[in-house]
Amino acid sequence: MTDDALEMWVVYWSPRDYPELFVARKWRILPHELPMPTIDMFTSTSLAELRKLLPLGLVNIGRMEGDQPQILEVWT
Repeated sequence: MTDDALEMWVVYWSPRDYPELFVARKWRILPHELPMPTIDMFTSTSLAELRKLLPLGLVNIGRMEGDQPQILEVWT
């Protein structure tokens, strides 16, 4: 059986658990299930430095209009 999960890295500024930091959290999205955060994450005081920590080959797809204000961008 194949894993049909879509993996996305969500970049936040100053979430409740890491105030005043940039945070990237990896999420897995499976068909017919709610998105689930994984334990994979990075933190940094700089957005540019945080982007360097993301896996190579990802594409920044921005953010959606209804996203939480802390979400800056999403990479997939």
